[in-house]
Amino acid sequence: MHRINLGKGIERVHFIGIGGISMSGLAEILHSDGFEVSGSDAVESDITLRLRKSGIGVAIGNKAENIPHDVDIAVYTAAVHADNPEYIAAKNLGIPVIDRARLLGMITEGYPYTVCVSGTHGKTGTTALVSEIFLAAGLDPTISIGGYMAEGYNYRIGESGYFIMEACEYFDSFLQWRPHVGVILNIDNDHMDFFGSMDRLYASFGQFAKNIKQGGSLVIYENTAGFEDIIKGLNCNIIAYGIGKEAPDAARRCKRLYAENIQFDVLGRPSFDILMDGIFVAYVKLPLTGKHQVLNALASTAAGIALGVSAEEIKSGVNFARGVKRRFEYKGDFNGADVVDDYAHHPTEIKANLSAAKDSRRCGGGRVICAFQPHTYSRTRNLLNEFSAAFDDADTVLMLPVYASREKDPGDISSMDLVERLRLKNIQTQYAPGFDEAVHWLEKELAPGDLLITMGAGDVYLVGERLLHTDFSTLSTAI
Repeated sequence: MHRINLGKGIERVHFIGIGGISMSGLAEILHSDGFEVSGSDAVESDITLRLRKSGIGVAIGNKAENIPHDVDIAVYTAAVHADNPEYIAAKNLGIPVIDRARLLGMITEGYPYTVCVSGTHGKTGTTALVSEIFLAAGLDPTISIGGYMAEGYNYRIGESGYFIMEACEYFDSFLQWRPHVGVILNIDNDHMDFFGSMDRLYASFGQFAKNIKQGGSLVIYENTAGFEDIIKGLNCNIIAYGIGKEAPDAARRCKRLYAENIQFDVLGRPSFDILMDGIFVAYVKLPLTGKHQVLNALASTAAGIALGVSAEEIKSGVNFARGVKRRFEYKGDFNGADVVDDYAHHPTEIKANLSAAKDSRRCGGGRVICAFQPHTYSRTRNLLNEFSAAFDDADTVLMLPVYASREKDPGDISSMDLVERLRLKNIQTQYAPGFDEAVHWLEKELAPGDLLITMGAGDVYLVGERLLHTDFSTLSTAI
């Protein structure tokens, strides 16, 4: 007997693009619940190898013959288009085809207390923090996250009615779900290839808030663009959060959670008091670097309060949070220079992380060197001005080619456009046409006390890993 109900007679599920972080987690959740699961992906990876070890059949390459004729439903990712051979084969066989977001909605219907964490920035880190709080409270949640928690997993299967998940706005995915607690961290200019305008983006987040179950709660940053329009007429509780006693008028009409007495240690890790409507909740010491982590911790605390988690359990979850991989993740030491990695790929995220990096160097006096890989041509073009203003806290920027992801090179934008903009601002900028050249340059450039941060949503983390493990006597390329 399945806990998850996908519909009458649905026992066999095929995943087109099973190697993605979210898709692989959903596949394993269904597999653990007794469904027969298969899938395919374009390339072999650590994820596909792990899936096979768990007993899930995975084919490499997108081929029509990968679709089992007896499969009951096929699931695809946003990266899969209507010309995909498996998508076409499933349609021709009369097999129902749904996207990942709809499947996740079907899964969460079996959980009365779903927490959906949305926002342009900070979703993964905040989802991890919420998870840490609920785990500390002994609530045994199921977790679906768009990254890897410090323990090395991107999903967790619990036995309770709590489901904590990252809720992505791209393609309006998060509108497929009906959360008990919905979190809006921020709304910023991104994914314009789908939304087309900021008004359309605001409207999408507004609908997300309206989808919260009656009697549930919206947790929202009080300075979120469009705050008043989003909260207007909602049939749920509202908890606004922010920094300090002062707040916008609209937020004062809500329950309000805020931080006071914020201090940072030499590594940029914050400690602060948390108050709810003037009443002390907890004093926490967050072991994660960056000013933005204060807001993430407040959002996570509010989600816990909305579901009755005690102050002591919240404090325990926050104080011992281990974060997620690729979020200011320390990778190692190279000749006295710290090497960290971060997933930041939007100007707002880049600025926040470079500020945290700069703060961590203030006592030692070392430089911040950022190896940046732009993510998608459309984002690079649409936000070129914003990218140009995001690297002020870097002493040197090592620019890599654009990571295309789901796109093709349009020929009218490249990393060199950003290099030229940064050089006009007198930011020391070096271009590397490939990872070999980047690693070789860093090997010569990094000095004791420096901090190298590899940054981007693609595979730029490999630069740091190769730097830490390369035999430089074999390298001859230079830039």
